[in-house]
Amino acid sequence: MRVLAALLATFALAGCGLQPMYAGGGSAAVAQGLAGVEVSAIEGRAGWLVRNALVDELGVSGARGVSPRYRLDVRLDDSLESFALLSDDTVGRERRTLRARYQLVDIGSGAIVLDQTAGSDAGIDVVSSDYATIAAEQTALENMAKDVAGRIVTNVALRLRGDTNQ
Repeated sequence: MRVLAALLATFALAGCGLQPMYAGGGSAAVAQGLAGVEVSAIEGRAGWLVRNALVDELGVSGARGVSPRYRLDVRLDDSLESFALLSDDTVGRERRTLRARYQLVDIGSGAIVLDQTAGSDAGIDVVSSDYATIAAEQTALENMAKDVAGRIVTNVALRLRGDTNQ
């Protein structure tokens, strides 16, 4: 009975229209499309972190012999805002915001294939130790860079999957 139920569930999932984005592993159309994306340089420390995370997620470093078809241009806005004043007029909390506007450009034609934004926020407790606060700010930036890069790669993959299905 359990085998029959599992078999029916398998057929039900197969008929729902969902398809794995990376079906076929590294040889899948989406994976090959992502490997063909070169990432332009991005200004600043946050830019360096985001670019490295993008290169890691896109699989560009392992794609030998794949000539880039697309260029990913990213502009960042990194801000740190203090709020939550304590009774002694010191800051008790900070909010770090990282926003990215990115464009996927077809290198051959120069056409903009994708133009979107992605962002991430983090709350930081300000403590009596300046070192601990600076370390928390840097850790927040590193985590947000990975998050923003992940969001960008997901949207690029969805766009490339749409290109391969049309």
